Amino acid sequence: MKYRLAALLVCTPLALAAQTAGTPTVDRANTPTVVIGSKNFTESLVLGEIARLAARERGIDVQHKRSLGGTRILWEALRHGDIDAYPEYTGTITHELLHGVPPGAGIGALRTRLAKLGIGITDSLGFNDTYAIGMRDKEAANLHIRSIDDLARHPDLKLAFSNEFMNRADGWPGMKRVYHLPQNARGMDHALAYRALASGAIDAIDLYSTDAEIAYYHLRVLKDDRHYFPRYDAVYLYRLDLDRRAPQFVAALNSLVGTIDAGQMRAMNKAVQIGGQDPTVVAARFLGVQAGGGSIDNFWPQLGRYTLEHLALVGISLSLAIIIAVPLGIFSARHRRLGEVVVGLTGILQTVPSLALFVFMIPLFGIGAEPAIAALFLYSLLPIVRNTHAGLCGIEPSLLESAAALGLPSRVRLWRIELPLALRPILAGIKIAAVINVGTATLGALIGAGGYGQPILTGIRLDSIPLIMEGAIPAALLALVMQGMFEGIERALTPRGLRLRAQG
Repeated sequence: MKYRLAALLVCTPLALAAQTAGTPTVDRANTPTVVIGSKNFTESLVLGEIARLAARERGIDVQHKRSLGGTRILWEALRHGDIDAYPEYTGTITHELLHGVPPGAGIGALRTRLAKLGIGITDSLGFNDTYAIGMRDKEAANLHIRSIDDLARHPDLKLAFSNEFMNRADGWPGMKRVYHLPQNARGMDHALAYRALASGAIDAIDLYSTDAEIAYYHLRVLKDDRHYFPRYDAVYLYRLDLDRRAPQFVAALNSLVGTIDAGQMRAMNKAVQIGGQDPTVVAARFLGVQAGGGSIDNFWPQLGRYTLEHLALVGISLSLAIIIAVPLGIFSARHRRLGEVVVGLTGILQTVPSLALFVFMIPLFGIGAEPAIAALFLYSLLPIVRNTHAGLCGIEPSLLESAAALGLPSRVRLWRIELPLALRPILAGIKIAAVINVGTATLGALIGAGGYGQPILTGIRLDSIPLIMEGAIPAALLALVMQGMFEGIERALTPRGLRLRAQG
């Protein structure tokens, strides 16, 4: 029983982790020379692919980590070396990233300040993608609203802005103050906000001036009478050590300067967002190169890659959680007062919102699989610790007294009597942790961990139900497989006498 129990608690999930840990997401040894990141919206993704393909044409090995999140995540990843470059906007740099820089500072002034941080900046790519506020044209005409100033006359309007805009220095807080707006606003995903506006659920949202949805949904862009929004010239930020490590990549970025106007960018956004085309194909068509070697894969190889990445996240985090949580549960059962503290602390970890915990791990582990595994490990602790504690504390005292009367040492009683009797609740805790991890791991795609969350996020951005299902259905099936697997292990490892007793 001792060895079978050990096999359950450690070897099985560790074997799973060992089989899946060889995926590109986890193995940093195979990381390409240059890593490009992009934010979680279409234009950033397209610009990332343009940079990747331009570099590929110069023979540079480049990886594009797509849809990593918002500005702060990309900025910190760049500063810490998790990525080497990403597309950004001058207004965002002056208002969000650098303090003490005048709002109208030119790229030359930004280059001087950024160089002190080890960051380089290209000149403008050729277009200004400023923020704006939009409404349905018909509703704006009925209410005689032409500018942001006019919103103050309609306090009942429902405003919803992208989550990043809600907290930016150049976003909603400052706009509300400058324009003396009486409304309260709520945060939404940028792509979902467009659909909510079109359906009439909300009345006004923030726009990017190159968004394809402006024309598609027949929106009116409100005039910025007070010139609140600065210029947002598109640029690439990159680590200055690339001048030494990969000078040809820096040359590839600089070759894109001044080559993209607002109309071209809007057309590319439309092709991806409205037309459903692959960003790699759109970027390749703009550059006049072949899209081969990009992100276009057949369904099954793509699904296989997502599955391996997802199994790695779940398998490694669950293995680590079992190794730590089961001993913690045993300790909690043996030392009741301290045990309450341990269970309470693991319970506190469970109350932290999933996305917040993933982001909290970035300063410690960077982006990719490592912070996702760390967050999933912490989420796995509570069910395993609590069930181990409850299983051991729930053993009938008479059985323990009989074992003590036989003179069995404490360690022998633990392995021969207590753990076998507590096996069912312990396994239930592991099963709960595994099923929760499968679902929560989809959020790992927000920080570059891959897995089934990747097609889900892409489907949300492109309003593609098939893409969402491409990630959601396998994740649900994997959760059912994990549940069935642990139920089978439970039946195999539970002694026949205890099974009959449970059935009776």
